[in-house]
Amino acid sequence: MAADTSALTAKRTVARTTGIAWGRVVRYILLLLSLVFVLIPVYVLFVTSFKNGAEASPATTWYLPDSWDPTNWINAWNELKGGLVRSLMLVIPSSLISAMLGSANGFVLSKWRFPGANLVFTLVLFGMFIPYQAVMIPLMRMVTRAGLGFGISTLILMHVVYGIPICTLIFRNYYETIPDELIEAAEVDGAGMLRTYFSVVLPISVPSFVVVIIWQFTAAWNDFLFALFFGGGAQSGPVTLALNNLAHGSIMADYGASMSGALIASVPTLLVYIFLGKYFVGGLMAGSVKG
Repeated sequence: MAADTSALTAKRTVARTTGIAWGRVVRYILLLLSLVFVLIPVYVLFVTSFKNGAEASPATTWYLPDSWDPTNWINAWNELKGGLVRSLMLVIPSSLISAMLGSANGFVLSKWRFPGANLVFTLVLFGMFIPYQAVMIPLMRMVTRAGLGFGISTLILMHVVYGIPICTLIFRNYYETIPDELIEAAEVDGAGMLRTYFSVVLPISVPSFVVVIIWQFTAAWNDFLFALFFGGGAQSGPVTLALNNLAHGSIMADYGASMSGALIASVPTLLVYIFLGKYFVGGLMAGSVKG
């Protein structure tokens, strides 16, 4: 009887182990297929970027170049380097300013409630649901009448204003997880609202700052619509305008240079995700559960 029980237990263990092994194999296969599917566009961009004008055509999309010519990369870099610098001048201040304003708003709306705080929060969030296209003409008239001009400074203002709703939401959700006793202890020690924020809350807000900065950096770097209206042209706007100019609009006369430019323009956001991506999910989940 004991032998039969042991044999049955061993069979169940083997079956369970086999099932786990097959499940793991299936997961790895699905992950590998997903990786291939994601990397196919990167492959096309990369190989086309080294092709000359005669080779770069839809008919030879999947073929390797006959000779790996870096001329497209040199031309793309010469065309985009000014736009890359201007984009950095745009995304760094707009990301930091949006993060600081969102952090202050989130702190006040979560820990220093005032009459009508929920209504204010709702109105702030309403800005997330207004599409850019719906307000572009009023914004253009407002900028023109205010005499703000067109260029990087105006784009910084636009991205800061449009980044406040999502930044406020992320920080408010995060600060809701901070125990009220911590704020009360600071008040007992004589700290006011600003002292509590800068000395107690701000030092423990790094996860949310990482999330917000990645979000705002990516949004501002990849933006084309605001840049088209308020950037002042390819010579004074961010890299998206220069990249569009490199691609010759919808004509796409030079496939190789266009592909090289697309890869060059994607490097900064790629580096941001490589170095900060591991904190992104953790920062998002930091405000998901209160307690």
